[in-house]
Amino acid sequence: MKVGDLAKYRNTGSVGKIEDIMEEDGRTWALLDTTNLYYDMSTLDPARPEEYRKESAGDRGLKDQLAEIDRMREQIEDIQAQASQITPSGGG
Repeated sequence: MKVGDLAKYRNTGSVGKIEDIMEEDGRTWALLDTTNLYYDMSTLDPARPEEYRKESAGDRGLKDQLAEIDRMREQIEDIQAQASQITPSGGG
């Protein structure tokens, strides 16, 4: 495998494009773009193009969570705006 090839990490199924290859301590490591991590090349297999997604599953999950937080903030702001328009009645 070489820079630009698609690779799949056997242990987790993570798929990415190899961005860099380096050798250290007698081992060869490949950097995958989707995780931004180096993997021992002996643990990688070639991947098919249909297995590759530029965003990793973890990234999509995080983006979905952040979008949900934004929606919740908007709902809270709406509730606070409505609550500020309510005038308490009664004496005390």
